[in-house]
Amino acid sequence: MRYQILPFRFLRFSENKVFLSNEVGEYIFLTSDQFDKFIHYELNPSDKTFLDLKSKHTLSDTEIDPVVSMLATKYRTKKSFLDNFTALHMVVPTLRCNSSCKYCQVSRKELENTKYDMNKRTAKKTVDLIFGSPSPVIKIEFQGGEPPLNFEIIKYIIEYAEVKNMLAKKHLEFVVCTNLSLITKEILIYFKKHNVSISTSLDGPKDIHNVNRPLQGTDNTYDIFIEKLELCRKILGKDGISALMTTSKYSIGRFRDVVDEYVRQGFKCVFFRSLNPYGFAEKYRSEIGYEIEEFIENYKDILTYVIDINKKGTYIEEGFASILLSRLLTPFSTGFVDMQSPAGVVICGVVYDYNGDVYISDEARMLASMGDKKFLIGNVNEHSYQEIFYSDLVKSIIKSSCLECLPECSYCGFQSYCGADPVRNYSEQGDIIGNRTASTICKRNKEILKFILELLEEDDDSVNNVFWSWIMKRSIKKDDDINEETTRHCT
Repeated sequence: MRYQILPFRFLRFSENKVFLSNEVGEYIFLTSDQFDKFIHYELNPSDKTFLDLKSKHTLSDTEIDPVVSMLATKYRTKKSFLDNFTALHMVVPTLRCNSSCKYCQVSRKELENTKYDMNKRTAKKTVDLIFGSPSPVIKIEFQGGEPPLNFEIIKYIIEYAEVKNMLAKKHLEFVVCTNLSLITKEILIYFKKHNVSISTSLDGPKDIHNVNRPLQGTDNTYDIFIEKLELCRKILGKDGISALMTTSKYSIGRFRDVVDEYVRQGFKCVFFRSLNPYGFAEKYRSEIGYEIEEFIENYKDILTYVIDINKKGTYIEEGFASILLSRLLTPFSTGFVDMQSPAGVVICGVVYDYNGDVYISDEARMLASMGDKKFLIGNVNEHSYQEIFYSDLVKSIIKSSCLECLPECSYCGFQSYCGADPVRNYSEQGDIIGNRTASTICKRNKEILKFILELLEEDDDSVNNVFWSWIMKRSIKKDDDINEETTRHCT
C-alpha cells in the first residue's frame, strides 16, 4: 500500500459527489471515482486528490507519529471548551413577567406573585456556588420571567459578585435578558456603571413582534420596544444591547421582513431560532407551530438574502450560520452551548432557579416547569458545589451525550460540526440519547450544513468573503471591525 488511511467519516452528497471529514472537522469533496480509488489504495502520490487528502490529514504516506501528534493538537483545540468547566451561569431572579408570549418556554407567574422572587439568602448562596467554578471567565446572565421585576436582587448579585471577584480575579461579565418594557434611565445608568449588557428579543416588524410578544395591558409592544431600545443605546452605547428572535407560525414566509427590521434597527446579527418543545410553546403548538421542513426552506432563502445584503455593504450576520462556518472553516471551538459534544449542559452553562434549584440547562428548567424535574441536579441552599456538579446524574448525562459513541452520530460525516442535546431528546422522545431518524434538530442541522457547504463549494469569492467577514467580525466593504459585543449573544 502506498499510503495509510486515517480515520474519517463520509456521506454521499449527490450521485457523483462524496463528502469526507476527519476527526477535527477538516473536510474535502471527492467524486465517486476518486473516492473509490482512495479507499482501494489506488491513488497516485502525484495526483492532486492525493495531495489534498494528505493536507486534510485523511491519508498519510510518511511517518505516522507526527501526523497523529498534529491531529491530537487540533482535536484538543476543537474541544477546548472542556478546559475550564462552567463559564455561563444563568440566574433567575423572578418568574414573574409582564409579557404574554404564546411561545414562552417557561411557566411565567403573575405580577403580584412575589413568592416567585429570589431572596437574598438564595442569591448569596448562588453567587458563592458560581465562584466555585474553576473557569477563569464567569458570565452571569439574568433570565426570567422578566428580571427587572426583581431589580434589587439583580443589584445584590452584581455587587456581591464584584466583591467576590476582588479576590478571585476572574473575567466577570453580566447580561440581563429583558423585554425592555421596565427599563428606566436609572437602571441603565446602573448597568453602565457595572458594565452590564442587555440581551433582548425582537421578532421582526411591528405586526409580527406585537403578535408574538404582547405585553400585558397594551397593544403597542413594538412602539414601547423601539422607544426603550433608543434609550438603551443612548446610555449603554450601540454595542451594549443585542437581540434574538424566535420563529413562530406568523414568521414563516416573512423571514426577509425580519432581516429588514434588524437592519433598520441597526443590529449586526440576526439569529433565526426555531420553536422549542417546552412550556407554552408546546401547549399552543397547533396555533403557532410549523413543520421543521418549513423552517428549513425559509432559512435557506433568508441565508442567501442576508449574503446579498452584506455584498451591498451592510454588515449583518446570521448567527447560526456563523457558528457553523466557524466550525467548518477554523480549528477553534465555539461557545454555543446547544452544539457541543459532549453536551454543553453543566460543562458550559447551568441554570439557577429563583428558589435555588440548579438545572443542567435552561431547557431543563423549562421541562421542570411542565412538571418533570429529571434534570434537577441540586439546590444551592442544600448542596455543595461538589454534590451538584459532580453528581452521578451529571456524569451519566455527560457520558450519554458524546456524539462519538451515539447511534448514527458516531459515523455521521457532520459529527465534528454538530452537538448533543439530551434534554431535547428526552422531551421529544423520552430518551436522553434519542433516535436521530425522528429528531427534528438533527434534520435541521443536516439540511442547513448541506446548504452552507453547497454555497462554499460554488467557490464564489463574494460569498466566501461574506462568510469570512462573519467569522472575523469585519465588514467586507467598509473594512471596519465589528465590535464583538454586537454579535456575542448570537454565538
